[in-house]
Amino acid sequence: MTTHLNKKPRLENLTVNLFDDLPDDLVISILQKLSSSASSPADFLTVLFTCKRLNRLGLHPLVLSRAGTQTLAVTAAKWSDSAHKFLRLCVNAGNIDACYALGMIRFYCLQNPVSGASLMARAAIKSHAPALYSLSVIQFNGSGGTKSDKNLRAGVALCARSAYLGHVDALRELGHCLQDGYGVSRDVSEGRRVLIQANARELACSLRAYLSHKSGNEKLTDLACSVGGGVGGVPVQEIHPVNRFLKDWFDSGRVVLLDGLRMCSHGGCGRPETRWHEFRRCSVCGKVNYCSRGCQALDWRAKHKMECAPLDLLVAEAAAIGDGDGEVVEVENHAARNRWMGHIYDIPSCCSSFFWLGQFLGRLLVL
Repeated sequence: MTTHLNKKPRLENLTVNLFDDLPDDLVISILQKLSSSASSPADFLTVLFTCKRLNRLGLHPLVLSRAGTQTLAVTAAKWSDSAHKFLRLCVNAGNIDACYALGMIRFYCLQNPVSGASLMARAAIKSHAPALYSLSVIQFNGSGGTKSDKNLRAGVALCARSAYLGHVDALRELGHCLQDGYGVSRDVSEGRRVLIQANARELACSLRAYLSHKSGNEKLTDLACSVGGGVGGVPVQEIHPVNRFLKDWFDSGRVVLLDGLRMCSHGGCGRPETRWHEFRRCSVCGKVNYCSRGCQALDWRAKHKMECAPLDLLVAEAAAIGDGDGEVVEVENHAARNRWMGHIYDIPSCCSSFFWLGQFLGRLLVL
């Protein structure tokens, strides 16, 4: 230390960097928590750009293996070779969410069904519920192959495993398979029970999201979770980042589907056809098509029941012939519409919603 007249003492050794003294294990542990809780890829990548050491340790397999769904939520608009490389690094580190995300992107967007199905299978082996459900949809439709490649029994088996793990869409799909005898012995009562269970879980998710947003009351939030019947609660039902990627990818026009190929009409799906006439059309209007019964049921409740037009057209035509005849046809078609709505799963939805809402309010009053 040197001193001068009319000057403060000056320290000569001010270049000590305490960050460099931290052990690698501690930094890796911190980065693991960041990668699992980041709300977007940018939150994680910004830290990696801070310095060379964080960049080196941030790409450690222990960190990449813990990357969460939102950390891996690459958007279609920002897709690049670097994003593809990042997902591959996560896959090589053993991240099952990355296996599912990259598998879906390769199967549907990059037109590499063999590699995509292989990656999803890696995630499914480790009981990744969305991967199991996606593979079941592929088996039901014979996606990536010909119509003869359909395997309904394999689709039901994969769907049942995903439903057992609590995947709401798989529960809904399994319920319709049981009701219709699609790939499994028909059991209408069991199918309705599974559909009601799917609705109960969906209602519990909605209640939990609403209560946590409005009041922040942990007691009410835990109660809403217990109504759903799941251990630790059921994840809030929302569009998965991978499905959002698929939808944005094809909506942006980066890849143009071949003439005659269609997208699933459910807005939260994003799956395209891989061959002509792969998806099922609505048997009433024939204007919409779905990759699965689950997507059909969701879209029916969301909007299609207000858009399914031919019944209304029949009523209008009958009314043009005569008022008396038109009234009769309108009643008959109204009954037909109600039967169709019940078949699509509106009636179980309504019953289960009121049932679980009543149970929830009853328990709330006891508190």
